[in-house]
Amino acid sequence: MKIDLVEITNFRKLKCCQIDFDEKKTLLVGANNSGKTTAMIALRKFLISPKSLNLRDISIGNWAAMDQIGQCWEDQTEPEAKLRDLLPTLDVWLDVPLSQIHHVVHILPDVDWAGGIIGVRLQFDIEGLDSLKSSYLDERLEAKKIEAQAPAGQPLSITPRNLVEFLEKNLSKYLVLRSFSLDPDKRANPNGQGTASPQSLDDDILELDSNPFQELIFIREIPAMRDFSTGSSSPSVEDDRNSKSDRVVRTLSDHVRSYYDSHVDQADDFNEDDIKAFGAMQSAEKAFDKRLKTGFSMVFDELKHLGIPGVNNPSISINTRFKSIDGLNHDSAVQYKVSEPEAGQEERFLPESYAGLGYQNLIAMVFLLMRFRQDWIAPKSNGTEDTSVAPLQLILIEEPEAHLHAQIQQVFIKKAYDILRNHPDLAGPDSSFNTQLFVSTHSSHVAHEVDFANLRYFRRLPAEGKGHPPTSSVVNLSNIFGEDDKTLRFVTRYIKATDCDLFFADAAIFIEGQAERILVPHFIRHHFDELWRRYISLIDLGGSNAPRFKPLVKALGLTSLIITDLDAAIPTEIETKKGVKTTRNKKAKAALGAGQITTNPTLAKWHPELSKIDELVALGDDKHAVCIDGEYDLYVAYQKSVPDPTKTDGSQLIARTFEDALVYANFEVLADLSGSSTTNKISELIQSDISGEDLETALFEIVDRAEKAVFAVECLVDIEDGAALVPPPYIRSGLEWLQSQLSDVDLGALNLEVPANG
Repeated sequence: MKIDLVEITNFRKLKCCQIDFDEKKTLLVGANNSGKTTAMIALRKFLISPKSLNLRDISIGNWAAMDQIGQCWEDQTEPEAKLRDLLPTLDVWLDVPLSQIHHVVHILPDVDWAGGIIGVRLQFDIEGLDSLKSSYLDERLEAKKIEAQAPAGQPLSITPRNLVEFLEKNLSKYLVLRSFSLDPDKRANPNGQGTASPQSLDDDILELDSNPFQELIFIREIPAMRDFSTGSSSPSVEDDRNSKSDRVVRTLSDHVRSYYDSHVDQADDFNEDDIKAFGAMQSAEKAFDKRLKTGFSMVFDELKHLGIPGVNNPSISINTRFKSIDGLNHDSAVQYKVSEPEAGQEERFLPESYAGLGYQNLIAMVFLLMRFRQDWIAPKSNGTEDTSVAPLQLILIEEPEAHLHAQIQQVFIKKAYDILRNHPDLAGPDSSFNTQLFVSTHSSHVAHEVDFANLRYFRRLPAEGKGHPPTSSVVNLSNIFGEDDKTLRFVTRYIKATDCDLFFADAAIFIEGQAERILVPHFIRHHFDELWRRYISLIDLGGSNAPRFKPLVKALGLTSLIITDLDAAIPTEIETKKGVKTTRNKKAKAALGAGQITTNPTLAKWHPELSKIDELVALGDDKHAVCIDGEYDLYVAYQKSVPDPTKTDGSQLIARTFEDALVYANFEVLADLSGSSTTNKISELIQSDISGEDLETALFEIVDRAEKAVFAVECLVDIEDGAALVPPPYIRSGLEWLQSQLSDVDLGALNLEVPANG
């Protein structure tokens, strides 16, 4: 059994979205304020703590309709909308084999079901609508009486002024969570942008009697709010054990105690060492330590597989340090062994609070995962609890990267699922118990360590119109390349091989090579303050590979700027050794009227889909930007005619690549630059009397054999005034366009500390 997908409606930014679940690991990615956290909160409030829903969890776009209902009540007219239709819903679609029919008998859609998809809707509803209406009208009447007493010229506004204000204080009094079986034949696929199409329910549909997932899904959560305290504010072990949401606001000692109480301390399994522990204090200390070390040996073995404690890190040790027979019941139970003792010396330990936050966070999360596994597959009965095992375990982890450095983030996400399955009853493909891990992250390091098919991208959508807030949809990245396996392999390997933060950016800039990689962020920093404040992914692909990203950019709906080269060439007929005549493109300095073409696939196949140099150079400035299929905005910047820096008569030159365009735009600034062979040659060329076509030819020959990255670094380092180095006109135009496109981006998506190159 597994969760196939969920559909969320009317919950915050997720007005109507579908999230497909991977069979094992599902990773939520997306830019800031795109809805990843909202999705985690939605699952929490539907599946774990439904009583915590409040008015602000309802999509703001529904508030006007709610106020309209209240106004109709005041006017004694029948509202067009129903209040329940404006409240959040969650449709959970399970994929269940026929062999597990006994688990789902209570939610079967009909008696003809023969295995496969089963759906359940969780619907927040109003219980006692007449009472709510009456209370609202009473409070509105009292508010109006007070408002009527206001002095002339001093109008009052007394709450509740509308139904939304009333519900903000009173919603919980009337709220109830109902559940209904769904019809698998009516399940619809989302549209092209990942917006769901949940089915409508008949008015006479029967409500399910109880929580439909009570015996089906074992659900636990590690929220993003993780902190460590050595004080006494942490919850009790008993409270923690009975909570489905394990907020890590505890010391590691608390986690160890909780694990011990549930899965190590078995009252019917006391050994001789335990009995001695209740004798003399000194004996108890040694004997019980031995008991703990034996009980936790498997736990610490699991930690070793995650590289814990790691090179030169303190190892973990269990020390009871009895004051009485309180065993683990104090904050010094877990300590870190910091040195190996010399002969005749005692071992040295430090309290857990002396370890780094990342170290504590990692170990605490691992302990929680192990405890979740044991609580699920090996529940401990207290004589009253049902110890049956649910067929499905769902674990929600929010932002596991908190406090962890990059390498540990990668190790954790690779090993987390294995920890949840490390039990004899879960081994092998024939196990009837399934685990699904559901993770949200802001970290490109975490995203790199899962398969492309595991990623679900939260795409920010513009407001539908005035008075409507922006919303989000969810894109399943597992199928965006269709049958094009070659492109999928390239994009997947590129993303894994580079520091590509495309899934978390407000926009993307695709560039040609290392020189642009070095200098484009410099241009943004010194000439485009607004862009410097945005989270932009800079991707070095080269003109030949950029078109491979077309399906991904379209799926992400990501505003993109491509900075590429004109790459002029002359088609030349040659004869092969076998005597066959063929046409090859010979690299050449750009020239008009020479029958040249571009060898750049971006210009020929993506945009503007032109091959002739004459047509590309003549393209109007307003034709460089385009909205592709209504999905994303794109601007392609490449070299065009610029004034000859050596003349004042209006003569024009055409650069072929970034480097010669940079020279034309910074002719005087680069005159005194020295360093590498390339830089010296360019400086000597600028200081000579050469101009016009001769300048083009000479610069073309230098750049063709240039040390481009070295030249860019020397420009960056040796020019003291950073603003003195200006971008070539085609790059300036592209960056100006991108800045204007992002001027309306929600401020919640800003990242003031992340540079433009990620």
